[in-house]
Amino acid sequence: MVTVRPQPPHPFFDHPAPLAFAHRGFSPEGTENSMRAFAAAVDLGYRYVETDTHATADGVVVAFHDSTLDRVTDRSGVIEQLPWDEVRRARIAGTEPIPQLEELLGTWPDLRVNIDIKSASAVQPTVRAIERTASHDRVCIASFSDTRRRLALRGLTRKVATSAGRSLVSSFVFASRAGLAGRSRRWLGEVHCLQVPIRVGTFRVVTRRLIADAHAAGRQVHTWTVNSAEDMNRLLDLGVDGIVTDRADILRDVLDARGAWTPDG
Repeated sequence: MVTVRPQPPHPFFDHPAPLAFAHRGFSPEGTENSMRAFAAAVDLGYRYVETDTHATADGVVVAFHDSTLDRVTDRSGVIEQLPWDEVRRARIAGTEPIPQLEELLGTWPDLRVNIDIKSASAVQPTVRAIERTASHDRVCIASFSDTRRRLALRGLTRKVATSAGRSLVSSFVFASRAGLAGRSRRWLGEVHCLQVPIRVGTFRVVTRRLIADAHAAGRQVHTWTVNSAEDMNRLLDLGVDGIVTDRADILRDVLDARGAWTPDG
């Protein structure tokens, strides 16, 4: 089945598909979500990066995946229980400071940033960072929680791109499997895209039918986190509209070999 790629009505998507997202920047040496990692992705020619947000105890929003410092930094503790003055002293992989979201948005004014809001306490600080940097046209708000996602959208003064949370994604996936996706389109509301894993356990999420149903509903499908050339090519053959990867170098080479690498806009 051949479907026409949708072009959602938001400037975030004004780039030839498939979109290439550098997951937490590009950090083969382990400095994920650092300014060094984001700079490495930009240097490879990436126009899109993915990051996450948490807020400190005093309301500073950081671009960081985990709720604690323990896994990737030289310090420990729960971020939302620590003041920024302590969090800023942590070093990712022992060398790189944790960036504020505003630093990421302000350093590359043309970079498009997919933001996964990881906690309720990060919603309003994330909104404030977007407002202060006037980044509405170049961010996509994501969250596993549709409640957090909707709260963020309500707090913004201008529309931003947004992807479905877990509950909406699950509903659409199972409706597609049952041949009922046409009836479920209205559930998606303001959502522009579905950002989904390839599979959950043994259940294959991304199928040709799911992509066709999403396209028929005018939504893009982005897959995460895809790190092998084999999987990238297979998904691109199925018709996905975007790939999120830790291996930005491999995805760039795959797209370039297919004549689909379009760096820097």
